[in-house]
Amino acid sequence: MDLSKGLPVGVHEISRRPANYHPSIWGDYFLDCVSDSTIINPLEQKQVQDLREEVRKMLMEVHDTSSEKLELIDKIQRLGVSYHFEEEIEASLQRMYEAYRECNNIYGDDLYLVALGFRLLRQQGHFVSCDVFEKFKDNEGNFEKALTTNVPAMLSLYEAAHMRVDGEDILEEALVFISNHLKSMIPILSDSFREQVMHALNQPIHMSLTRVEARIFLSRYRSYDTKNELLLEFAKLDFNLLQKEHRKELSSITRWWKDLDIVTKCPFARDRLVESYFWALGVYFEPKFAIARRMLAKVIGLATIIDDIYDVYGTYDELMCFTEAIERWDVSAIDKLPPYMKSCYLAILDVYAEMEEELAKRGESYRVDYAKNEMKKLTRAYFEEAKWSHSACYVPTFEEYMKVALVSSGYMMVATTSLVGIDDNLINKNVMDWVTHKPLIVQASTVIARLMDDMAGHEFEQERGHEPSAVECYMKQHGTSKEEVFLELQKLVSNAWKDINRQCLYPREVPMLILMRVLNLARVIDLLYKDEDAFTHSTTKLKNIITSILVDPVP
Repeated sequence: MDLSKGLPVGVHEISRRPANYHPSIWGDYFLDCVSDSTIINPLEQKQVQDLREEVRKMLMEVHDTSSEKLELIDKIQRLGVSYHFEEEIEASLQRMYEAYRECNNIYGDDLYLVALGFRLLRQQGHFVSCDVFEKFKDNEGNFEKALTTNVPAMLSLYEAAHMRVDGEDILEEALVFISNHLKSMIPILSDSFREQVMHALNQPIHMSLTRVEARIFLSRYRSYDTKNELLLEFAKLDFNLLQKEHRKELSSITRWWKDLDIVTKCPFARDRLVESYFWALGVYFEPKFAIARRMLAKVIGLATIIDDIYDVYGTYDELMCFTEAIERWDVSAIDKLPPYMKSCYLAILDVYAEMEEELAKRGESYRVDYAKNEMKKLTRAYFEEAKWSHSACYVPTFEEYMKVALVSSGYMMVATTSLVGIDDNLINKNVMDWVTHKPLIVQASTVIARLMDDMAGHEFEQERGHEPSAVECYMKQHGTSKEEVFLELQKLVSNAWKDINRQCLYPREVPMLILMRVLNLARVIDLLYKDEDAFTHSTTKLKNIITSILVDPVP
C-alpha cells in the first residue's frame, strides 16, 4: 500500500509538539494492591451465594404485574446485581409486557409507575407505546402543571423519556418540560431530593454505567425508609466481592504495562492504563467477561499511545512508516521504525498474538483477524488526519472531516475488539461480520464518541496545534459561532442515542448480549466526555469515580 499517494500540497517536516499531558496519577498503586484487601474469603462467598438465593426467591414470589415487582426489579438493576437474575427478570418483564398489551396500561393514573413500567419494558427491548403518557396532558396539549408537585413521578418520567426513539414527540416534550421544572426546583428541594435530581440531570439512568450507578445508589438506598435490608446487604457484599476481583485483574494488567516500559520509551504519550481498564470495565464488569475485559483494556491502553504518536510526536515520514508497518503486521517491519515506535509496535503484535493463543483453545482465533483489520483502519484514519495536520492551514469540510474522524474515534475498532474475547457461542462469524459492517447502533455510538470527544477537548487540542476538530470544521464551513455549533452537534448526539434505543428493541439484529457492549461503549463516552475530556485530564472527576469503583469498598 503506497501511503505517499495523495500527499497534500504544502506537507513539510515539523518540529515535535509538546503534549503537556500529566503523568499517571496511580503510579504503582494497583501493582502493589494485591494484599488482604483482594483476598476473597470463602465465608464471604458463601454469604453472597445464600443471600443471592434469598433475593431470587423474593423476586419469584412477587406477582409480575404488581407495583411491588416493578420497583423490586428497578432496585435490583440500580444496585448493580441484576446480572445474577437475568433469566428471572426477562421472564417477569415478558409476562408484564403481555399484560401491558392486553389492556394498554396496567398502572392507571400513577405517573410514577406508568413511567417506571415504560422504562423497564423498553430497556428489555419491548416496544411499548409512548401514548401511555397522553393522559397526563391537559386540554391544550401541555403536560399538567400538577405533575410538578410530585418529584418522584417527575424523575420517573424524566428517566423514561431517555428511552425515546425518533418521532416520539411526546417524550421530547416531556424531557424539556420535566428538565426545566427540576432545574428550577433544585434550590427549594430537601437535601435527599436535591441530590437525586442533580444526579439525574447530570447522568440519567439509561446513560449510566452499571457499577458507577450502583456505587451511588447503594449510598442513597441505605437512607430509604422502604429499603429492603436483605437486598441491600446482598448488593453491598456483591459489590465488594466484585471489586476484589477487578483489583486483582488490574494488578495483573499493571504488571504487564510496567514490564513493557512503554511509558519510558514514549514519554510524550498519555499513561492511562488504569483509565483504560476502567473503560473496559464499563463495557463489561461481570466475572464471566474477565478474559474479554483484559484483552480490551490492553488494546485501549496501547491505542491511546498510538493516538498520541500520530497526534503529537511523529514526523510525517515516521507516521508513514508506522502505518505501513501496521498494514504489514509482521515483526520484520520493525526495521524501518525509529526506536520509540518499535516498543509500541512490538507490544501491539504481542497483545494480538496473545489474543490468538487464548482463542485458539476454543477454536475461535479467526475473531482476531476482525480486530486486526479494524486496527489497520484506525491507523489509516490517523494518518489521513496527520496529512491535514502536516499541511499548511488545511481545514477539511465537516463532511470530509467526519468521514475520516468517525473511524479515528476508535469506536469501530473498540466495538469489534470488545466481542473478540467473549466466551459465548452467540459470538460467531455472522456476528463479527455484522459489527464490522457498521450497523446503525455502531454508527450511532461512533457519532457520540467523535462529537462528544471533539466538543470536550477542542480548545485544549487547538492550544497545542492539533488538527481541526468537528467544531472548527463546522464553524469555518458554515460561518457560525461556537455556541451554534455546539447546539447542532449536541442535536446529532441526541439523535444518535435515539438510534441506539431503536436498535435495542425487538426485533433485534443480534442478541442483547452483543448490543449491550455497544450501548455500554456509548455510556462510557457520555461519562468521560461530558463537559470535559476526563480521560486525558483524569486528576479530578475520573479519579474520584475510579476510587469509588476500584479503591474504596462499600462500608
